[in-house]
Amino acid sequence: MKVAIIGASGYTGGELFRLLIGHAQAEVICATSRQLAGKPVTARHPHLAGFTDLAFENPDISSLDVDLAFLAVPHTAAMKYTRELLDNGIKIVDLSADYRLEQSVYEETYGVTHTNYFSAPYGIPELHRREIEGSCVVANPGCFPTGATLAAAPLAKQAHTIIYDSKTGVSGAGDNPSETTHYPNVGDNFVAYKLTSHRHLAEMRQELTSLGSSARCYFTPHLLPVNRGILTTAHILLDDPITQEEAEQMYRDYYKDEYFIRYQRPTLHAVRGSNFCDILVEASEDRVVAVSAIDNLVKGASGQAIQNMNIICGFPESQGLMLPGMLP
Repeated sequence: MKVAIIGASGYTGGELFRLLIGHAQAEVICATSRQLAGKPVTARHPHLAGFTDLAFENPDISSLDVDLAFLAVPHTAAMKYTRELLDNGIKIVDLSADYRLEQSVYEETYGVTHTNYFSAPYGIPELHRREIEGSCVVANPGCFPTGATLAAAPLAKQAHTIIYDSKTGVSGAGDNPSETTHYPNVGDNFVAYKLTSHRHLAEMRQELTSLGSSARCYFTPHLLPVNRGILTTAHILLDDPITQEEAEQMYRDYYKDEYFIRYQRPTLHAVRGSNFCDILVEASEDRVVAVSAIDNLVKGASGQAIQNMNIICGFPESQGLMLPGMLP
């Protein structure tokens, strides 16, 4: 299957390349970048040296001759491409925010008018596999909502309040240098930001509703001085008390058939570079603390995007993703 990565110069584009190199049924034949057109992909992604001789392109979208396109572009950019791609019979996995939310919520959250809206499955496969199967386009979730929602899903219906507290690596801010990501400001430091107003909160609330939960939902992110990974602590406040044995069994049963969910102590090292989400829970009367760990660039972005590609194309779901985490 022929694949294009539209917006291939960033971290998610580089991770899509890295993972798809090991995919038995998909090959990247086009990598786009307006600024780097004509330059070798390896000039931007030196870790791919010896694995690809492609150069970045800036083609007219109507000229693409591929089976599937990954949209690794900022929000508001993806909506400019989707209609023409679909009209040309090209399947889409969109890594931007453009199709994750209902239109009115998207426009309020991102402060823009959506000019090409349609409904697309929300791509957490463990929760929406049936909607993803057979679809021509999937909205790949945000990194924070992936780790948070997977942490809370088994108990979402029983909760009246869920508070997400997430710690993320610096790569979540993208590859454009800024004051936030400048090393002296990040190294040997630890800060909370967007305490009550992070855009991903809208996705978290939408997902709880889709799970049949009416719980109030709150979220605060923190920036860790590490490159990759998100560790989320979900404080799940229940209507009725629950024992440790009951909570643990609920999680084991809920995810028993999910290869990429592991019930074990979450650490960033254990999931780094992999598509796994590790989860552990502890119950105390009417409160359950669920902790999850994911790699924000893999299960939180490019790996989950490939998992979604595999589902809509009928490939084995773990194809190209059979990689363990990377210990120090």
